[in-house]
Amino acid sequence: MVSRSVVLAVRVKPGASRARVGGRHDGPHGPALVVAVTARAVDGAATEAARRAVAQALGVRASAVSLKTGAASRDKLFTVDLPDGAPGDTALGRVAQLRQTET
Repeated sequence: MVSRSVVLAVRVKPGASRARVGGRHDGPHGPALVVAVTARAVDGAATEAARRAVAQALGVRASAVSLKTGAASRDKLFTVDLPDGAPGDTALGRVAQLRQTET
């Protein structure tokens, strides 16, 4: 059962030499978390890789992260479902920490 969801702005960098999550991009949805993925932007592969990378970085199941908007854009909004009992402040704190990381 899901008790709380947060919406996360993400800037995807497809075709990177290595996958990494960290950094900040001031995009159309506000301050976005930068997610570099090795997958190319073909047939949704980069979006799927970014979804899984966000889940791993936040310590949630991949199925708890879903694309809200931006399927054909580098600027995306993901919805992250936090399970019952999970402190939302922890996930939001992790996002803030990752945004401050140099890429």
